[in-house]
This record gives sequence, C-alpha cells and structure tokens, in this order.
Amino acid sequence: MRQVLQSLRDGSTEVAEVPSPGSRRGHLLIRTERTLVSAGTERMLVDFGKAGWIQKARQQPDKVKMVWDKMRTDGIQPTIEAVFGKLDQPLPLGYCNVGTVIDVGDGVQGFKVGDRVASNGKHADVVSVPVNLCARVPEGVSDEEAAFTVLGAIALQGIRLVQPTLGEAVVVTGMGLIGIVTAQLLRAHGCRVLGIDFDPKKLALARQFGAETVDLSAGEDPVAAAERFSRGRGVDAVIVTAATRSNEPMHQAALMCRKRGRIVLVGVTGLELSRDDFFKKEITFQVSCSYGPGRYDPNYEDKGQDYPFGFVRWTEQRNLEAVLDMMSDGRLDVKPLVSHRYPIDDAVAAYEVVGGSEPSLGIVLSYPEVAARQPALQRTVELKPSGGTSGTGAVSFLGAGNYATAVLIKAFREAGATLRTVASSGGVTGLHAGRKFGFERTTTDSASLFADAGTDAVVITTRHDSHAGFVLQAIEAGKHVFVEKPLCLTMDEADRIEAALAAAPRPITLMVGFNRRFAPQVQRMHALLRGASGPKSFVMTVNAGAIPADHWTQDAEQGGGRIVGEGCHFIDLLRFLAGAPIESFSRDTMASPTADTTSFTMRFADGSIGTVHYFANGSKAFPKERLEVFAQGGVLQLDNFRTLRGFGWKDFSSMNLWRQDKGQTACAAAFLAAVRGGAAPIPHGEILEVARASIRIAGA
Repeated sequence: MRQVLQSLRDGSTEVAEVPSPGSRRGHLLIRTERTLVSAGTERMLVDFGKAGWIQKARQQPDKVKMVWDKMRTDGIQPTIEAVFGKLDQPLPLGYCNVGTVIDVGDGVQGFKVGDRVASNGKHADVVSVPVNLCARVPEGVSDEEAAFTVLGAIALQGIRLVQPTLGEAVVVTGMGLIGIVTAQLLRAHGCRVLGIDFDPKKLALARQFGAETVDLSAGEDPVAAAERFSRGRGVDAVIVTAATRSNEPMHQAALMCRKRGRIVLVGVTGLELSRDDFFKKEITFQVSCSYGPGRYDPNYEDKGQDYPFGFVRWTEQRNLEAVLDMMSDGRLDVKPLVSHRYPIDDAVAAYEVVGGSEPSLGIVLSYPEVAARQPALQRTVELKPSGGTSGTGAVSFLGAGNYATAVLIKAFREAGATLRTVASSGGVTGLHAGRKFGFERTTTDSASLFADAGTDAVVITTRHDSHAGFVLQAIEAGKHVFVEKPLCLTMDEADRIEAALAAAPRPITLMVGFNRRFAPQVQRMHALLRGASGPKSFVMTVNAGAIPADHWTQDAEQGGGRIVGEGCHFIDLLRFLAGAPIESFSRDTMASPTADTTSFTMRFADGSIGTVHYFANGSKAFPKERLEVFAQGGVLQLDNFRTLRGFGWKDFSSMNLWRQDKGQTACAAAFLAAVRGGAAPIPHGEILEVARASIRIAGA
C-alpha cells in the first residue's frame, strides 16, 4: 500500500510502498477514502526536518540534554550513531482520516465491516486504529467533510476547557483550520467571537461564519480591538490556536482578558510568560491536550478501556462524535475550508504547498476507488532479490523498534547474518529497517516468518508479553530462535518452553540476548576468575534511572516489570561469572509506586554471593552500570563496559576501550555459529534457570 512518510533528517516527503497492517485486537482496519493535511502541525514537522542541526537543537533543548547525558556514559561515537539513527527513521504523517471498516479486531463492539468511520489514522491506503480513536460518520456527511473530524475535536476540546457561557466574548488568536473551526463552534455555543490573524483571506472566512476580526497585516492593534469588542470590560476568554515561536500571542491574550479571564492554548507558541500579566488579573491559563480526555492514556487508547460516561462525559471519542453531529445538522460547515485537493500519488506536491509560500488552508488527499485498490492489502513488500538460502544463517527479525534498528540488526549484520525478512506491526519501521540494513523483504504478517523455508532463525524483538508465544511458534516451526530479553514473563510460560524444546523433532538453538556475558571485558574477567580458587563476591550497581509508572515496561502483564524485563541481564551476568547455579535469593525494595529501586542478593551453589543494586533514583552523571568482583585477595571493577581495572591481580591492571562494547555483535556471532552447526552459546538449562530466577525475584 501507499503511505506518506517524511524524513526528520532533511524534511523530504515521499509516498512509499509499505506493507499493509493486519487485524489487531481492539483495533479497526480501515480502507482510506480521504485524509486531511493539517497545515499547522504538519508544516511544523516539515520545517523541523528542513532545519539545520543547530536549529533542530534549539527547537528541542530537552533532547540536547539527553544527548549530553548519553555522551557522558556511552561515549561520543555511540551517541552520534544513536542521534543519526533516530533522525534516519521516517515519520508517518497525518492524523485526519476517513474510510470504510474492512475488518474488526477481537474485542471490538459497536462497529462492523462496511461502516464509514473518522479516525486519527495516517495518510495511507489502509490504517489500523484503536477503537476509541474512531467514530461512525453519519449519513449526509461526505468523506471530505468527515476528514475534518479530528481537527474539529481538537478545537472542541479547547472550547470545553474554556467553559464558555451564552453571550461571552471570546478571542481566537490564529485563524488557521483549527481557529476557524473554533470560531464556528463558539458561535454555536452562543458566544461573540473576535478572530485575529495576519491573513486577510482567512479573516474573510471567519467573518463569513459570524466572527469579528482583527487584521494584523494591516497594522491593527489586537489589544485595542479586544477592548472595543468587550465594551471596555476585557474579554472573558482567549483561545490561542496559532503556531509560532513568539511569546507575543500569550502576552496579548493576558492584556485582552478581564479580571479572572481564561486563556487556553491549543496551538504552539512561546511560553515565556510575564507573571505580572497574570498576577494582577488572576488569569487562568491551561494547555489543551489534543482531542480530549483519554489522549495519550495507554489504557484508554491501546487497551480500549473507556471512561465511565457518568463521570467523564466527553472523551476524545465522544468529542469526535459531537463534531460529526454538528457537521450533520449544519452547525459546523467545513466545505469552504478546502483550498487544495490531490490524489495520494501526488502527496509530495501537496507537501510542497504546505512547506511553501502558496496560500493554503485545508489540503485533502483522495484515494482511488476500491476496485483499483486490492493490492493495497498486500502485507509483504519485496525489497531486493534473495541473496541466501536456508542453512547459511538466514535470519528474519520479528519487530523493528528502537533497540532492533539501533543495535541488534546491525550486530547480526556485522556478525555475518543473511538478513531475510523484517516484520513490524505497522509496516513503517519494518520498511525503514529493511531499506537501511538490506533485508530481502519486509512484512506485517508475523506468521509468514515461521512458515518461510528460507529462514533459518527468527530474532524476536517485540514487546515482552509476546516473547513466549513467538518462541513457542518458532520451536514448533523448527526454527532456531533468538529472543531479546526476557525469555518469558511467567513460570507457566517457562515450563511450556522447556517442554517444547524437549519435544522438538530436531535440536533447536534457543538464545536470549544476554549480550553482557559476551562483552570483551566480561570475557577477560571470566578468564581471570577461572584461575581464582574459592567462592567469589559480586556487587552489581545499576543506575537504571526512572521510568514513569504508566510506561508499558512497568506493566506486569505487558512488560513484566523492570526486574524481569531488564534485571534478568544482571542475574545472567553474575550467574555466568560465578559459574554455578543459583541456589537462593533475598530481596529488599524501597517503597515506591513502581518498586524499581531495589536490591537483591543471590547465593550460588559454589558458595559465591552476588548483590544487584537496581536503582531508579540516581543521577545520570554517575556510571549506568558498575560491576565489582572480589575474589582471592583481588578486586575487578568494570565501569560502563569501557573501563576495567584490576586491584591485586597478578599480570593484570586494566583493560580500557575507546568505545563502549556490551557484547552485542559477539553475542549475535555466537548464536549464528550455533545455527550453522556449532554448540549452543548458553545451555538451555541455564537460560531457563535465569528466567525462573528473575520471575521469582520480581515476585519476592
């Protein structure tokens, strides 16, 4: 299928051939009829992409700080690679979609195949959208009109926050698409509206819908105009829908308001606020969050958990429905807002208008008739001719997220793997990875990887709750399998994997991405410790940093929590260096909502002990990972996989690296050697032992 993508590196736009998404639980699969280009939001993205490095940094100072923090811990070269890798990822554009439902995912109620729906789907032939971000389009509302639904919901949410009453005087600053829709909806509320903008044509449209206007291009004074408009009392509220880096709209809004007036920011402006502007009048200021309650809440959007109607009257979905109702009965007229129409194949020309000087307002992209679009459901895209055959280490990747594209795929390529197929749920990340690393094809059909005779091994890099199921599928299909940690989330899953390995008709290499044991400095430590008699003591300090409580990794069902999801790395590392099974453990945890500042101690069968301090409350200026080993009168200290020092060790004092090496490439190479007939890099029993220990420790 075709999809509009944009490069964050240079701002270029393309219509790419991307695998069609498949059906997902809680989602609707929609064949697109029309999409609307949001001139304000999408122009900002285009402008950011076209900006130079210095301008990009100035626009995102928080990201610059993250870069400096990473540079201090990981070094310059890995940081530069990470930044360029992030900017290389294409951005799927669009969030105003209308189309026809072609499949209903499990668990979805209230929709059926054939329904026309408006959603926040992308500019693509087919989109998969969570059910709570969709609303049925009433009869009498055209596809082109319905494409404005999401923009209308953004405007409506800003109005709901202002809480206007009949007869109030409200200023709308910025008469773009959202501004003009805001003006119409305020008029429907019975408010008097004053619109402010630099564009006389947009102001003329606003007047057409009953607003009074201020033309900034003609030198009109907005504050004086607002004073006259409010009959000298100050306006009741200001809704700022402009997109500018200037602080002036916020300053003017405060000057316009009456005492205890309200200001709501829907657009994007500078926010260097003057306390004096707000203090004297006790002005209320609030930033509107997109389409309404539920936005960015994973439980609402991803899991489909609606808010109780009696307690949250207006959610983002119910705002979409309200906008469509107002289109249906004529209170909201968006037909005059369309300035350009393009077929999807000419989307690049549409974005030239968005980023250029030609006047524009609503730009609508249309899609061919259904009969001409059957190939749009093609879920696999061939990227290049097949370069390998089964038995040579042909590897397919299931998942193309940040870690896969930044680290793991590169490691496998450097280790000599033949890159066969890369699968992703949405298609865009898989296409990017396929192009960048030279995969033969990309797909959104995960099952095809296990059925592919040309794939020797499957690498799983999806979210944690899917790992065990995909591992079992791979074993059943007779594929070798490398799964990025963790192996599984429950003891039952571990038991099922163990049973599947035992029942497999031929030997299967199962590998978990415990790369740290393959790091060159850890390998040196292992060699040194082999010559040490007696038990050893380990202290592993992980300055993990805080992750919000609502992040998916903190979810026990989806991510398993941080000990299962990441702490397993350090359990495996100490198990490897001890060279003996884990016999017992104890754990002590600091009280917190996430329970991810914790210490646990393991006792090994040879008498060794190891303590892991996994802390989420430290400073990023401190090394992220520090390992100290005490054995036979000597001490080894490893910092961030860059600096290894020995104290009291004969013939060893240090081993320092120019750049961090956590062993990913060596780990991949060891797995590939096993796929080609070598021994398993980590015994299956040891992998399962670490998995079970992680689950038990997390539950302690």
